[in-house]
Formats: sequence, structure tokens, C-alpha cells
Amino acid sequence: MGKAFKYGDNVDTDVIIPARHLNTSEPSELAKFCMEDIDKDFVKNVKSGDVIVAGENFGCGSSREHAPIAIKASGVCCVIASSFARIFYRNSFNIGLPIFESKEASSAIQMGDEVSVDFETGEITNITRGEKYKAQPLPEFMRAIIDADGLINYIKKNIK
Repeated sequence: MGKAFKYGDNVDTDVIIPARHLNTSEPSELAKFCMEDIDKDFVKNVKSGDVIVAGENFGCGSSREHAPIAIKASGVCCVIASSFARIFYRNSFNIGLPIFESKEASSAIQMGDEVSVDFETGEITNITRGEKYKAQPLPEFMRAIIDADGLINYIKKNIK
């Protein structure tokens, strides 16, 4: 459960982690600059377990993995959006960041709302407003990748 940080449509990877900070791939360093071009106070206010909520086409732009790495390293537990750019979608699961598509949740959740997400059922609860929304639940194999903290760790753990 965490606080929602709400953004609009077409939040691209250059906004999530500006290119000027891509001289490292160290997660803790990337987290220091996460969302700074769209929300200067994000890094000061985000806490472990918080949620990013956005509109259509979240994560469009470049194919770099730095964007979901920065989000995850900042403490965000998941991203909820109306839709995701496909490469961002895949990169998120590759690095162990859960994401959920829900137009209903995306439009109803407001900045600062307290939100919880059940990864198994896909149920999103807006505690602040007393509302529930539905997203596609994560398949078991994708939850296993999330639990392993990403695809590489999953492979190391399960493939012999």
C-alpha cells in the first residue's frame, strides 16, 4: 500500500530518467533523478511502496531499461496505467517491476490517494476513495519473475 503519484498520457522514458543521467546503470544513482523533468519533488516525496498512476502509452520513447530500473529503485512498488509502450512493458518485467493496465483505475485514482494492489487477483483498491478497480492479474510465471527480482535472477534460480 502506498501513495499515488499521478501523471498524464505519453510519459516517455526521457522524462522518467533524463538522458543526461544515463552515465550509469546503478539503480540507486538512477533513482536520484527519477521523474525529475516532470515532477521535481518526486524523489523527495516518494516512499517505498508508493505507486505511479498514469494515462495512455506510459514508457514510450527509447528502449533502455534505465527507466523501469529508476522507478523500481526509487521505491515504487508498481505502475498502473491505461496502457504501456510494449518495450517498457517487457523491460519492466525483465527487471522485476510489476505493472498493471487499468483504464478505470488510471482515470479514477488521483495524486496522493492511498492505493493497494493485489498482484495475484489484479484488484486495485483506492483506500482514500473506498473504490476498487480491476486490472488483469499477473500470471503465475510473471509473479515468479517479480518475486525473483527480475528475469536474470529467475533464470539463475530455476534453470540448471
